[in-house]
Amino acid sequence: MRSAIGLLLLLVLVGLPACDEAADDKPYVEFAGGGFIFNYNLAQAYYGFVIRTRRGIPPGTILEAQFEDPAGGPALPVRQVARQGGVEYSFRTPPVEGVKAERDYQVVLRLIEPESQRVIATYSRAFRSTADQDILPEKPLTVGPGYQPNPESEFVNPPAEGSDG
Repeated sequence: MRSAIGLLLLLVLVGLPACDEAADDKPYVEFAGGGFIFNYNLAQAYYGFVIRTRRGIPPGTILEAQFEDPAGGPALPVRQVARQGGVEYSFRTPPVEGVKAERDYQVVLRLIEPESQRVIATYSRAFRSTADQDILPEKPLTVGPGYQPNPESEFVNPPAEGSDG
């Protein structure tokens, strides 16, 4: 009996460091999906992604996404703070301009320790649209919180037949 307990204790002690090593080797997060969205009703395009945690992110950690600006400007930052027990986080740009089909747009996600501002981890991914942004209407099809038809939209009030405009 004594040798069985000793053997069990030995196995547990040998196995514990391996568990810690495996946890430390795992990335904090993984990309779970994302891409471009074209909202025809609002005549806007944006893109974003979802991440899932793979190991514990300390609460308070800053999750900072830097989205490549399709118009060529500086990267578009979006920040969130990790919450206790958080499993999934979604990131989305403000409306963007200049999206081109079949072109990669880079996203960099950094996990930042809040007190020291030290970067704990960095992840990157490219997203690609299958359509150019010029497929969107020039003016929103709807307006207001109830999505009423936009009286200025050519799709709501098409030009009369035979007119020039």
